[in-house]
Amino acid sequence: MGTGQASSPAVGTAARVTDSAVAAPERPVVAMTGGGTAGHVFPGIAVAEQIKCRILWIGSASGVERKLVEDAGIDFRGIPAGKLRRYLSLRNVTDVARVFAGIIASVRILRKERPSLLFSKGGFVSVPPVVAAHLCGIPAFTHESDFDPGLATRINLRFCEKVFLSFEATVGFLPERYRHKAVVTGNPVRSALFAGDALRGRRLVGCDPGTPLILVMGGSLGSSFINSLVSDAAPRLVRTCFVVHQMGDRDFAPSRRPGYYTAGFITEGLPDVMAAADLVVCRAGANTLAELAAMGKPMVLIPLPSLGSRGDQLRNAEVFGSAGAALVLKEDTATSESLLAAIESLLRDRRRLAKMAGAARGMSRERAAAEIARLIRERIR
Repeated sequence: MGTGQASSPAVGTAARVTDSAVAAPERPVVAMTGGGTAGHVFPGIAVAEQIKCRILWIGSASGVERKLVEDAGIDFRGIPAGKLRRYLSLRNVTDVARVFAGIIASVRILRKERPSLLFSKGGFVSVPPVVAAHLCGIPAFTHESDFDPGLATRINLRFCEKVFLSFEATVGFLPERYRHKAVVTGNPVRSALFAGDALRGRRLVGCDPGTPLILVMGGSLGSSFINSLVSDAAPRLVRTCFVVHQMGDRDFAPSRRPGYYTAGFITEGLPDVMAAADLVVCRAGANTLAELAAMGKPMVLIPLPSLGSRGDQLRNAEVFGSAGAALVLKEDTATSESLLAAIESLLRDRRRLAKMAGAARGMSRERAAAEIARLIRERIR
């Protein structure tokens, strides 16, 4: 385990273009864009695995997506990126300039590479490439992971032929004049997750087969709030279960407590550890929820509050909580005591855990990546 992210052999085989192995001229090129967090990258990688043609990714020159994409064997092009904000800030002035610079840089890349289509996975970095594709006459598709669409998706809608959605109800959040573009596919999930081995995951962290294993994740950047709750509860949690705590590189602190395994960011072993988990404590980012649903994992969700986000995680958590797949704790009332009580209560009720696992699987569309790839291939023929 380390601080990188696992590479995808399938994508590496299908998408890597090197100096010594250049794609054949007749082989179509599909450009992809998205970034800012891993949640805007991993679903795109899942689609790239299925397309079976040359992939070119356009992202922020300084964003988290560069390493994740290059580790997956995909050719990357960096552009300037400005964050899209819904509130007044002096940084909006410089960020608007970066957005226009990103459009210009994207136009240059697209004119040089001449892709047959651009697929956007969202995030503020996706807007310049989508606008540039429109200016270059290149068809574009976009995907929205959350229950309600974010600002980037609302902008991209104007320039894209199709918008893929994770939830049927999301169609109602779209402006009526764009609803004909909607296709409900679910959220793409990396194939590597389905190769996770529970016994191997337990060996990686040193957990006995008979001990309940709790996995704690705070998103790709970590969550200081969740880290604090779990650290405080750890001395009592380890009496009843083994805790694997992915803290994020910023807050990482080594653990010497037996039964409490900490890591900054788990790399190639994450699918195995996820497979081994009896219960997962995490935020409510759409990609995390999609991956856990695909694996049938019961969850305790502590969504980002509206104060620190646009409220998308609160709505995502409400959907999974209402379906019976998750127990939801609000950040403004959550304490280490309430988290401890929730975990202990669920671990004592194996029947409830099994029902939650079944409900989680019911939220998943396992063929989302394949379906999106099929629609992309049909469009570029």
